[in-house]
Amino acid sequence: MALSKRLWFVLISATSAISVVAALPLKVMSTPPNPEVSGVQQMNILQAIVLGFVQGMTEFLPISSTAHLKVVPIVLGWGDPGVAFTAVIQLGSIAAVLWYFWEDLTRIAKGAFRAIAQKDYADYDFRLSLGIALGTLPIIFFGLLIKRFIPDYDNSPIRSIGSIAIASIFMSLLLGIAEKLGKRQRDFEQLTMNDGLLMGLAQSLALIPGVSRSGSTLTAGLFMTLQRETAARFSFLLGIPAITLAGLVELKSALGEVSGTGFLPLIAGVISAAIFSYISIAGLLRFLKTQSTWVFIWYRLAFGIAILGAISAGILKNS
Repeated sequence: MALSKRLWFVLISATSAISVVAALPLKVMSTPPNPEVSGVQQMNILQAIVLGFVQGMTEFLPISSTAHLKVVPIVLGWGDPGVAFTAVIQLGSIAAVLWYFWEDLTRIAKGAFRAIAQKDYADYDFRLSLGIALGTLPIIFFGLLIKRFIPDYDNSPIRSIGSIAIASIFMSLLLGIAEKLGKRQRDFEQLTMNDGLLMGLAQSLALIPGVSRSGSTLTAGLFMTLQRETAARFSFLLGIPAITLAGLVELKSALGEVSGTGFLPLIAGVISAAIFSYISIAGLLRFLKTQSTWVFIWYRLAFGIAILGAISAGILKNS
C-alpha cells in the first residue's frame, strides 16, 4: 500500500513534465490566442483550471511553479498568462498551506503571543515565529530593489524560457550536491532563528524565474543539516508571508486586466490551485519521510534540457 501511494505521488508530480516533454505539439482544450488580448483576459475557465493545477502541483515541489506557468501554456499554444495572473493564483496555494498547517500555525501564534506577554524570549514558538519573520525580510528587500532599479523586470531576458531552463538545470545540480552532502540530522524541534534567516536568503533566489522557492529553500535546508521533511515543512511555513505578499501586490494589476466574465477564470484558477496545492503538500511531506529528492533532481535536469532542445530545434521561441 505504501509503495502504491509513493507511485501515485510521483505520477502526479510528473504530470507537468509530460505536458512539456511529451506534448510539445499538443493544442488540447486550446482556443487560438487573441494577439490583442493578453494575461488574465486571455484565459478561459478551462485553461485557468489547468493552470491552477500546474500552479498547485508545482508550487511546493522543488521544480519551480513560475517556470511551469510560463512554459506549459506556451507549449499548449495559450500564450503567456502574465505575471499578474501567475501571482494571484498563488493565493490559492496560500489557502492550501493555511488549511493544511492551521493547527501548527495557531499553536505557534498562541505560543509566541504568550511568550511575549511573559517576556519568555527563549520560548520555541517565539523563536520560530521570529525566524519566519526574519526569513521573510530578504525576499522583500531584494524584491523592492528589483522593482526600484529594474522597472521592466517582468519582461526582461531573465524571464525568457531559455533563462528558466538554465536556472532549472543549475538548481538541479545544486540540489543534487545538497542531497549528497547533507547530513540530515536536525528535526523540526531543533530549528533556530538563524535557520530562518539563512533559508530566507535562499528563498530570495526564487525572484529569478526557474530557481523555485521551495527548491532553493529545500536545498539550503539540506546544506544546513535539516532532515528532508523538516526542510520542506519549514519551507512551507516560510513561504506563507512571501507568497501572500506577492499575490496581493499583483492582485490590483490582475483585477485591472479583468472585465466582464474575465473574473470567472481568475476565480477558477485560484480554486484549482488551492485544491491541488493541498494534494501536493500532503504528498510531498509523506514522500520525503522515506524518499530522497532525486526524482525532482532528475526531473529538473530533464525539464531544462528539454526546453533548451526545443528552443534549438525551433519548436519553442525563446521569449
